[in-house]
Amino acid sequence: MPEADTPLLELRGVNKRFGPVQALNDVNLKIPPGVTALVGDNGAGKSVMIRTISGIHQPEGGQILWEGKPVRFRTPRDAADLGIETVYQDLALADNLDIVQNMFLGREKTRRVLLDEESMEKSAGETLASLSVTTVRSVRQPVASLSGGQRQAVAIAKAVLWNSRLVIMDEPTAALGVVQTAGVLDLVRRLADRGLSVLIVSHNLNDVFEVADYIAVLYLGHVVAQGPISEFDQQSVVEYITTGKASRKPTPEAVS
Repeated sequence: MPEADTPLLELRGVNKRFGPVQALNDVNLKIPPGVTALVGDNGAGKSVMIRTISGIHQPEGGQILWEGKPVRFRTPRDAADLGIETVYQDLALADNLDIVQNMFLGREKTRRVLLDEESMEKSAGETLASLSVTTVRSVRQPVASLSGGQRQAVAIAKAVLWNSRLVIMDEPTAALGVVQTAGVLDLVRRLADRGLSVLIVSHNLNDVFEVADYIAVLYLGHVVAQGPISEFDQQSVVEYITTGKASRKPTPEAVS
């Protein structure tokens, strides 16, 4: 059993290069239970980091630890088998299929060779209900008919359907309106309340300070700051994002 203070996932000295470009440079990152926000400017290495954690990219140096034990992800399936699910910005949903078909796409349940539609429909409905997703009319509703917020909710529900323990979300509120954004952030919070670890990549610092327990800042492939959200304010985070350092520590009043 891991010790109580052992993070679910940890990166130690992780490096990733693409030709002459050092995308990740000696990255150290801890992801405990709760919501961790990963922020940084374009080109800072956020996408490379989540693809490395997800098993799409293999690091050239350093270690990835799961519950304190070194692991190696050769494929996304290796990461998924441990309980890591990633919701990318494009959501990877098929518009021509309904909610149930999307949630079980590639992992369909069968019974005596035939698709077990009843079991899949029941599991999809229970998962959406457990996350308090009440805005969809039916689990047989075509994904093409869903709003942006509903599509995001279905993609998140699809991720947690598979006994995930770490859910990674890439810009989950991008292009959503105020009401839909609030709904998605509530959903993120509910995942954390269920004991999951959530890694959320976002450019929207208002969203970050609304939902995150922890924050990590990437600057040119380095993690230049990380810790509880209470140790930061928006100004200090912007300084880390743009310069790699902050000129001051936020006062307690600034983050209350």
